[in-house]
Amino acid sequence: MRFSPNTRNTLPLIAATVLAFTLAACNAPAPEEQDQALDQAKQAAAEVAAPEAATPPAGSCDASQVQGLVGQAYSEDIAQQAKQDANATQVRMLKPNQPITAEYLGERLNIEVDDKNLVSGVRCG
Repeated sequence: MRFSPNTRNTLPLIAATVLAFTLAACNAPAPEEQDQALDQAKQAAAEVAAPEAATPPAGSCDASQVQGLVGQAYSEDIAQQAKQDANATQVRMLKPNQPITAEYLGERLNIEVDDKNLVSGVRCG
C-alpha cells in the first residue's frame, strides 16, 4: 500500500491522538474520589449487615421498679400501682399460652401471671 507524502506526515499525528484518547479514558479517578467511594461502600455494607430494627425503641417504662411483684397474687389494684411505679402509660396482664400482639411499646408494662394468678414476671414492651 502506498501513501502520499501528506498522508505519511499525518499518520503519526493520528496515532498520537488515538493514543492520547486511549490513555485519557483509562485514567483513574483522583484519590479523594476513590476514598469517598470506598467510604460510601463501607457505610452501605454496614447498613445491610446490621439492621437498625435489632434495637427496640426506647420508652418510659422501667420494669426494674416493680420486680418485687413476682410471687404476689395479681389484682387490678396491683396492676395500677405497678403502672404508676414503672412510669408506664399502659399495663396488660399476660396469662399462660395467651395469644398476644408482638409489637413493642416502650411505655407498656406487661405483667405475666401463672395458672394460679400469681405474678411470674414483669417486663416492658
